[in-house]
Amino acid sequence: MTAASALPSDLHRQLDDRGGDLRQCLNALCPELAGADAASPSLYIRKRGEGELAVKAAFTDVILFRAAVMFGPDDAFLTTILELLRRLPIYPMFGRGRTRLQPAYEEDVAEAIARALQRTQTHAITFECGGPCVYSYGELLRALARKADLKRILIPLPFAAWWALAWTAELLPNPPVTRNQVELMQVDNVCSPGVPGFAELGISPHSVENMLEQTLRSR
Repeated sequence: MTAASALPSDLHRQLDDRGGDLRQCLNALCPELAGADAASPSLYIRKRGEGELAVKAAFTDVILFRAAVMFGPDDAFLTTILELLRRLPIYPMFGRGRTRLQPAYEEDVAEAIARALQRTQTHAITFECGGPCVYSYGELLRALARKADLKRILIPLPFAAWWALAWTAELLPNPPVTRNQVELMQVDNVCSPGVPGFAELGISPHSVENMLEQTLRSR
């Protein structure tokens, strides 16, 4: 028995027809590349890593997915950044904007999971799914602003300031930023060399720029 086969039947249905709350389903299945490390000094990241180890211990032939930060229509990542870029002529970056990101389109990740479930091989395997391009956080912001035809000033904001802001924000019912998010933005979120991913599943992932262009045309 695999961990994949133990998933609820409605999850399989969502992966098949791409309906329902796909993003929530994928977030449950796919810990972020930088968000699961049992050796991390961060309690949040370490507990997610320990969860991975627990799954591997429970299922000898587990199929494990790690996805880079995912994007899609009306998501909480690119859509939020784009909205803030439109509102803020001066945009504060996490640190100096050097954290590396490899955003993956959520439909590509869903397709990868569906194909992995159809594999005849049943040995344990880990897939890491990242998009075709690696950006620094600053590069990603500039690419989004350029595609949206926005001229913005990006300013570095030390992580210490973000920690203070997040601590205060968490007093609100729906905090715009959390300490966990600040932690994740301090760690590169890219695929590991030599780990199977989209290519091994026969998938050519969509780029941020192409999907953003489609989104902007539809609005």
